[in-house]
Formats: sequence, structure tokens, C-alpha cells
Amino acid sequence: MSDENTPQLPVIGQSIPYERFLDCVHCGLCTSACPTYVETGDENDSPRGRIYLMRSVVDGRLELTDKVRGHLDLCLDCRSCETACPSGVQYGRLLEPFRVEMQAESPATPERPATPAKPDWFHRWFLYGLFPNRKWMNLALKPARWMQTLRLDRLAQNIGLTRLLPERLRRMQEQLPWLGAAQPALPEFLSAKGERRARVALFLGCVADAMFRPVHWATARVLQENGCDVVIPQSQQCCGAIHYHSGASEPAVELIRQNVSAFEDESLDAIIVNVAGCGSMLKDYTHIIDELAPGSVDTTSVVSRFKDVSEFLAELGIRSPTGNISAVAAYQDACHLQHAQQIKTQPISLLQQIPGLTVKQIGEPELCCGAAGSYNLTQPEMSDRLGQRKVRNLLDVSPDVIVSGNAGCSLQLQAQLRKENPDRTIPVLHPIELLDMSYRGEGLPS
Repeated sequence: MSDENTPQLPVIGQSIPYERFLDCVHCGLCTSACPTYVETGDENDSPRGRIYLMRSVVDGRLELTDKVRGHLDLCLDCRSCETACPSGVQYGRLLEPFRVEMQAESPATPERPATPAKPDWFHRWFLYGLFPNRKWMNLALKPARWMQTLRLDRLAQNIGLTRLLPERLRRMQEQLPWLGAAQPALPEFLSAKGERRARVALFLGCVADAMFRPVHWATARVLQENGCDVVIPQSQQCCGAIHYHSGASEPAVELIRQNVSAFEDESLDAIIVNVAGCGSMLKDYTHIIDELAPGSVDTTSVVSRFKDVSEFLAELGIRSPTGNISAVAAYQDACHLQHAQQIKTQPISLLQQIPGLTVKQIGEPELCCGAAGSYNLTQPEMSDRLGQRKVRNLLDVSPDVIVSGNAGCSLQLQAQLRKENPDRTIPVLHPIELLDMSYRGEGLPS
């Protein structure tokens, strides 16, 4: 019998409303939609299995061992199970706060937030230091651009120099897309073409702006073409997903606070996001603040105006593009669009308005490609298995171009395509880039 005067350690998961666990009736309809369960066949790697593990830890029936952590860490948080679930289980609202506490030095209680653990070198210098900072990322990519231009990156890989790097840095090098020439930063304002129909802001993100700035320029041009004034607040920051999903709650809250301040302009009709992962995080700001710092930030007005670019254009109604693009496009559903944001038909509808373009959907569209933010760096084996599975489904439709609405998916697919066939280049583009090409009368990149 324990001494009632002995202080009781807080139990992980106490800050999560317990009724969320009870929503799951363990019917198993989620299992066929879960990428890790499809690959492993292990019940502990299924959504209902993970819910059972988390609930058992909360109840004190199961210790949070390394094995339990491993099953929870292997989850991509793709939210495919939410789309498949007939009971409306909020799996993301269970897993995400549980992970925050799981990775903390001491878990949260109803009275106080979790105490974050000290990050390791990779999290401290790269995930939390380099990646969220647009300026540092652009500086870091300058030597990478130079090496790609001179083909020194391929030379280093061919002679085995890259194998000397720590595994996560080697993975980062393998994930780098062809960067091309650096493009100038977007200005603070771009005016609408023709009749003005809306005033919108554009969210830049962090890694997306450094590696995929052409997508931002294409997005701005398409918005202008459709009668939108485009505002680009320079004080905006990383969405905070990198920090939140890895358990660093305090920096995540600070980034939310800064972004809410940057986009509080009431004259904006919408805040446009062209990265599915960022959009999912931004739309969840209210839930996250309620979990991590209740009442500290009023997110209501800003969150209601975050829109994926395809979602916004579908609502606005686009001006018909006229440039012909004779090609077969394989469309890859980004998880954070189709599952987290429930945006599935809008990107395809926009692509179908491009003259000459044939859009083909692929097998197993509900399964994640294995990117999942930093998952392809922290869970390389499963990430590669899922990436190759996705690439096989894409190549089955013999595409001229692969289309995806998420920067992380684009990185993952390009890397996996290079592994599949280093000598064959299939461009991986954002839907908005194809729309921009049609408006400008351009063809696919060679």
C-alpha cells in the first residue's frame, strides 16, 4: 500500500479529455486505411491499436516503455483513419497532445503544461534552428545550388563521400530536389489583374519558401490573374508544425502568436496556403492553443480565413486558362489535404480546366507517401517503404507529370523517383504551377 503522503507523479495523457478515447469502438474499419498497419500487419501499428495503447497508459495499466513509444512514433499522423472512421474519432486530437507529453521531461496535468525535454543535436540545430528560419534556409541552400550546378553532389554520392555523413544529414542530402537558380523574394504587395475580386494574403512558410519559391510566385500570379490583390506580410513565420509535432510546445505557441499578429488585417478576404501540411497546422491553431496555452491567443478571426489555394479558387471560380498542356498528370492526394482538411475534389477540378491535360488518379490514394513532415528523417525505413509503394502506384498510370499539393510530398516523391530510375526524370509539380503555365502559355519543363 502506498503512503498517502508520498507525492504522486503526474500520469501522461491526463490533459487529454478522456471521452476522446471512448469515441473509438474498435471496429477496425480504419486498419485498411492506415499505412503502417498495411505495411506491418501489427495491430499495435493500427489506429485502434495505438488508441488502446494510449488509453492503457493513461489508465495506468501499461507503462510507457520504449516498445510502446516505438509504436506511437511510427505513426505518420496522416489522419487517413479519420476519413475512414464511421464514429468520428478525433485521432489527431488524441495522438498529437499525447506525443507532446510523451516527449516532454514531465507530462502535463490539468493545472500546468508539460515541461519540454532538452532537444538532441538534430532537433536543436536543424529542426528547430535551421528549418523554421527562411533567411537561414536560403543561406544554407546557396552552396547546395552551387554543388548541383557543378554536379559535385552527384560526384560525392557516386564515390561514397555522403556515406560519411550522420544518417539524418545523409537523408537530408538525398531529399534535396533540383533547386535551380534562386528566385527573388516576393514583395509585400502584388496588384490584381482586371476587375478586383478579392484581397488575400499569401502564407510563405519556411522550408517551402526556401526550396519551392517558384510555387509561391506561381500562386501569386494565378491569384492576380483571377482578380486578387495579394499581400505578403513580412513578419510571418514558420507555421509551427515542426515544433508542435515533435513535442516542443512553447516555441509552437510563440510561432502561432506571431502569425496571428502578422495576419490580423481585417481587410483580408482569405489567407492563402499552398502547402497542405502548413494549411492543416494553421487551421488547427485554435485547437492547439486550447490544449497548450488556453486563452493566451485569440485565433478565431485569423483561423477562419486560412484557405488552401485550391479550396479558395474553387470557391471564387477561376477565369478559364487557355494555354494547352498536352500531358498525362498523375494526381497524388496529399494526406494533409484529403484527410486533415477534407479537400479532395478541388485540386482535380482546377486541373481539369487546363486545355489538353488528362488527369489520372492512382491506386491506394488514401495511403501516405511516407513524407509526413520530418518523418522521412526520423523513420527512414518505413518512409522508404511507403515512398516506393506510392511511386509504383504513380508509375502505373504512365504519367508525363506528377502533381501534389504539398512540399513535403514533392520532396519525398522526387527522392523516391530518383531511386527508382536515376536516368528518368518525371517532373513533380504543384497543381498551381500547371495552372500558372496554362495562363502564361508555357509547356512542361524539360
